[in-house]
Amino acid sequence: MPLCRLPVLAFAAALPFACLAQQETQKEIERYRQLLAEGNPADLFEARGEELWKASRGPKNASLEQCDLGLGPGVVKGAFARMPRYFPDTDRVQDLESRIVTCIVTLQGFKPEEAIKNPFSAPGRPSDLEALASYVAGQSKGMKLAAPLAHPKELEAFRIGEQLFYRRAGPHDFACVSCHGDSGRRIRLQELPKLTDPGDAQKIFTTWPAYRVSQGTVRTMQHRLYDCYWQMRHPQMDYASEASIALEVFMAKYANGGEIRAPALKR
Repeated sequence: MPLCRLPVLAFAAALPFACLAQQETQKEIERYRQLLAEGNPADLFEARGEELWKASRGPKNASLEQCDLGLGPGVVKGAFARMPRYFPDTDRVQDLESRIVTCIVTLQGFKPEEAIKNPFSAPGRPSDLEALASYVAGQSKGMKLAAPLAHPKELEAFRIGEQLFYRRAGPHDFACVSCHGDSGRRIRLQELPKLTDPGDAQKIFTTWPAYRVSQGTVRTMQHRLYDCYWQMRHPQMDYASEASIALEVFMAKYANGGEIRAPALKR
């Protein structure tokens, strides 16, 4: 429990100073974010993603311009605002990244293992998927998230995601809810949103992909989940796995209605 929420009779003398320090810290963090946001390097990733989207590549020497992201072949604007969702052609629920992979395979002729060979960038090794995700997400900026939850497979994915969110495992007996189940928590200077609270979920889920200053590159929601599982010391979460998409469906349900600001900027 944060110090500012302790009973007034406890730590009566220290409480005002602790609360003031916490509030001042939060103000400085917000100021830092505002200064960074004046020039978001994610714009460069968006531009590269657009070039990749329109470039003829792969064994079929084709572009991704006829990719069906859920609103019809070739429609990019607003598509991210309605993901994750069920796609009849694959008969599965997909998020942005897994759908891009599907289009890379079907339209450009790459093998699935080739399409996901480099999902996350590293020093000196950029990721096409991160750039493509940044471009597509940016085409929904300013729109409201409206991920559907009606098809039986979408409902099934939500139930699986809910179970994963609360499932404790690993050497530390951690679950997603361990960090994201209560309001007002923080690790060092990092706030931990309560992801089942619409207010918190709408602020967080709608900002990925995002440029991370600490890593000097864009990171996606798939990477965020991969990193969370690593920090919990759970088994590695495979890229674009059904488990990862189920967690996204679960989070999207609470984030629906939030304004999309991706690709955003984070510390």
